[in-house]
Amino acid sequence: MSKIKIFALGGLNENGKNMYIIEVDNDIFVFDAGLKHADERLLGIDYIIPKYEFIKQNIDRVKGIFLTHGHDENMGAILDIVIDMPNIKVYATKFTIELLKKEIEDENIKYNNFEEVKPHRKIDFGNLSIFPVSLTHSVPDTVGYALYTNDGIIFYTGDFTFDWTMPSAYKTDVGKLAYLGKQGVLCLLSESLYAEKIGHTSPNHRIASVIRPLLVKNDERLIFVMFSAHIHRIQELFNEIMKTDKKVVIMGKRLQKIIGSAIDMKYINFDKNRIGDLSNINDKGIIILVTDEREKPFGNIERIANGYDKYIKLNEKDTVILAEPISEIYETCAIKIADNIARLGAEIITLSPKKHLLYHPSREDLMLMLNLINPKYYMPVCGEYRYQYANANVASLLGVPKENILLKQNGDVVTIVDGNLVEDFAKVEVDDVLIDGNSVKDIGELVLKDREMLRDNGIIIISTTIDKKTKAILAGPEILTRGFIYVKDNVQLIKEIERISLEIVKKHINNNYVDYNKIKMETRDQLGRYLYKETECEPMIISVVQEI
Repeated sequence: MSKIKIFALGGLNENGKNMYIIEVDNDIFVFDAGLKHADERLLGIDYIIPKYEFIKQNIDRVKGIFLTHGHDENMGAILDIVIDMPNIKVYATKFTIELLKKEIEDENIKYNNFEEVKPHRKIDFGNLSIFPVSLTHSVPDTVGYALYTNDGIIFYTGDFTFDWTMPSAYKTDVGKLAYLGKQGVLCLLSESLYAEKIGHTSPNHRIASVIRPLLVKNDERLIFVMFSAHIHRIQELFNEIMKTDKKVVIMGKRLQKIIGSAIDMKYINFDKNRIGDLSNINDKGIIILVTDEREKPFGNIERIANGYDKYIKLNEKDTVILAEPISEIYETCAIKIADNIARLGAEIITLSPKKHLLYHPSREDLMLMLNLINPKYYMPVCGEYRYQYANANVASLLGVPKENILLKQNGDVVTIVDGNLVEDFAKVEVDDVLIDGNSVKDIGELVLKDREMLRDNGIIIISTTIDKKTKAILAGPEILTRGFIYVKDNVQLIKEIERISLEIVKKHINNNYVDYNKIKMETRDQLGRYLYKETECEPMIISVVQEI
């Protein structure tokens, strides 16, 4: 019998940043390591990953990171983690590893500790084992993981849906799911994103019926915007292109590599001769495929719409299709892009998130998974709390006792001892790590607050020059402002800033000693109060004292 702990470092009460820990006695298993895209409030931040200090502190007990599929929300933190912990093992299926290897190659990262997993082939870890099960999602080689313990199976689904028409690389092995259910499942961790949606997701995730008439009836340039890792959605587009005589231009090296690899590995079926290049970009009837950036969904089409792309310039004959349903997270961004495209005279087509879904389970799909797995305990994961709550309601409808439904937030620990839940209210420290550029270090809240202050109120720099020997003031205080006030209209205010600053500098020059720290602190304190009183603004105040 075992002591089991289950908790999330990310992914609960949020969309993205999935990272779940299952600790069985002395062994630790990490499932997924995703990122979350930064919104407009996080100035300059590219993306957010979970704080993984728990993993670093317990690295000797960590058996590996097990990735369900190749989407950034589930694997986007891997590059940052392997730079920090190059010896950690990452378990993933063939296509997921291929995507990661290309990212690692592009970033010049040295890492080669990937372990390829194959569906339905057990991986042993002493008296514990991991059993990957094929599931359906928009990217091939998606799996869920069954962790076999002495007290029963713990099954983590990751992202999934049910669609019986999918090709073999995307198919759900329902028989294996039912087999797990008959063996005895202690706990099921199942995603929650569409838990509020009635019915099944299929066939509402298919978009061929939208693509087909556009290709047949339109002889001008068509620009399709898709997420790069939604491979099956790209396949739907390619299927319709193959029914015409049109060619496609794939924009961006990242997308070209992903599609090229998928074709070579037989995950995408398409004639490479139908792929054009930049010389075809202005051809009549050409189809242009534009994807997202890793750091910012819709980033590339936003640049095109704003006129900053060096290859594509929109005109009034173009039709732009946002071939991804616009979720609440990206709604504001998508509306701005659509507005800018409309201003240029081009036609813009968007997909309704109510009619066109992504590859996630709606309520009936969740019920099917629950019926197949038949767990003792049920833990809704992957999604905002309202979605988790809706997922919990689904379980209640199927008769799972309320006390066996585990509604938790990041850091809350579920403890199961000898197969039974123990309420010990334990917590693990969790936080966001803000990634900016190529740095693997957390930017931190203080830097973010400084950026907000600069954006909202500007900056004042106060420069004073002092004689190195006599400590006499040679020049200044000189005032430089940016983004705060228009100097010519505020001469009196500038003079008062100079007067206050001069008094503070003189006050802290004593007996041939300059107390730089007190000058800095008092300048910021006194001027901050004065400027707020006069302007109701709080600019960043920097005091510079130099000796010559």
